[in-house]
Amino acid sequence: MPKMLIVEDDVDFAKELRSVLEDQGWKVELAATGPDATQLLSNFRFDFILLDWTLPEVSGAELCRRYRAAGGESPIIFVTGRHSINDKEFALDAGGDDYITKPFDVRELLARIRAVHRRPARLAQEELSAHGVTLDPHLRTVNRISESVQLSALESSIVEFLLRNKNRFFSASDIFEAVWESDAESSDETVRVRMRIIRQKLAKIDCENLIETVRGSGYIIRDV
Repeated sequence: MPKMLIVEDDVDFAKELRSVLEDQGWKVELAATGPDATQLLSNFRFDFILLDWTLPEVSGAELCRRYRAAGGESPIIFVTGRHSINDKEFALDAGGDDYITKPFDVRELLARIRAVHRRPARLAQEELSAHGVTLDPHLRTVNRISESVQLSALESSIVEFLLRNKNRFFSASDIFEAVWESDAESSDETVRVRMRIIRQKLAKIDCENLIETVRGSGYIIRDV
């Protein structure tokens, strides 16, 4: 039985989510604070994490960042009342795989969980490279010389797709169709936000120009 961690300080809301997810076949643990969640994540393995942003003592975004920095790979969806695009970008940059704002229809949450949960199985295991930059799809890291940066599952899938199709242009719609699951809501802006986050991460190892954007043509990784 897959195991889910819900990190949420609204206990009644967390219990409602737990009931819904248990009906879907998940074994669910609850944590109401950042330290409680940290302790659970340090001692147990979870297949999925639902993470509120506003938590006592440690924010969800900071908890996510620390978890990823420590090598945590479980998919994370932020479930929060924060709606701004800056908040969404920050959460995804911290290592989140998706972001849903309250209030929401539980069917949308379940669809997002299904979509994110399927992504890692599609990742290839061999390394892919261009211009001295290497992607390890299994670890979801981009490496250059002795430096590396961690990507989320979705970000790794985007880079993998472009590396497997080098020297070809793809529009935002093309990338969405190739990488996102069929039950996800289509949006070119969703792709553009992800691309900005990927470039910010790549900039940390001085390869932010790995993915080029050409107006009117799309995104490309060249290897010529």
